[in-house]
Amino acid sequence: MQQYQFEKIYSQMQKEFGRIKPGQEDDHSFMLMPLETNALKINRKYPSSNSRRLKEAAALVLFDIKERCTGEKYDLSSFRNEDNQRLEQALLMAFDPFTNEEVMASLKSTASIDLENTDDLHNFYQEPVICILRIKESIDTWEKNLGANGYFEFIEKFMGNKITDDKMNFSFAVPGENLS
Repeated sequence: MQQYQFEKIYSQMQKEFGRIKPGQEDDHSFMLMPLETNALKINRKYPSSNSRRLKEAAALVLFDIKERCTGEKYDLSSFRNEDNQRLEQALLMAFDPFTNEEVMASLKSTASIDLENTDDLHNFYQEPVICILRIKESIDTWEKNLGANGYFEFIEKFMGNKITDDKMNFSFAVPGENLS
């Protein structure tokens, strides 16, 4: 896979899953918050896992989701490194039942989602995908304004003082259920 093909995942997933409209981020904070806080915790512990590595991790997560939904396999070994893998894992821990045992247990006990059904999986992953796409847009913005670690500098100023532990947080939406 070439760099161009790797980066094309953002537009492909946006076409398939949609996106968060500007100004609507608060409606998605239940998912954005664990994604952002998990990533920030990794960045604090491993500064080399910076904003640029987070953008790569976002693409890797989108490929992980695409693989789970379609069964297609991608050789992404040339794009993975220690710095983006830590962030990829942190993002997945925020919502993915195949990565986070607590999410799997919660889903099994509270939701009627068939994780082997591609339609159910697609619906389950819609919220995380659109939130990851929104984070990628934010990374682009803050890198332009503040440089290679601009996104984390912004997040640290925005909510850093509220993040006081190293525990990976998670959240998920049950498709078809009201979030209010």
